[in-house]
Amino acid sequence: MSDEFPPQVFRITRADLVRYCGASGDFNVIHWSDRLATKVGLPGVIAHGMFTMALAGRAVTAWAGAADAVEDFSVRFSRPVPVPDDDEGAEVIFTGRVKSTGDDGRTTIAVTATCNGETVLKLAQATIRKR
Repeated sequence: MSDEFPPQVFRITRADLVRYCGASGDFNVIHWSDRLATKVGLPGVIAHGMFTMALAGRAVTAWAGAADAVEDFSVRFSRPVPVPDDDEGAEVIFTGRVKSTGDDGRTTIAVTATCNGETVLKLAQATIRKR
């Protein structure tokens, strides 16, 4: 495992948000209505925080090589991911670096997630066990 992990880029579209609303049961209007999202002070429709976290989890499992290698995963939400109403959507870039490796073979990875140059997850990290 190298000290730096290659960036992984995910696109989030409005269609993805509609699907996530249905899967999660979270139909909060800030995830589908520009009019109401801006009314509460947001820049427009935003992605669900848990959806963004799930994408970070996909990046971590790809770096780990298997989902069952991830023993612990946590994030703090620091900024919303605005999702424009177009065919491009929002681009979220995940990078990672080794924070520490224990004698037991467990590796802690610090994860960074950015959208439009802004950090959207803070204190994101995962513990991966050696396979």
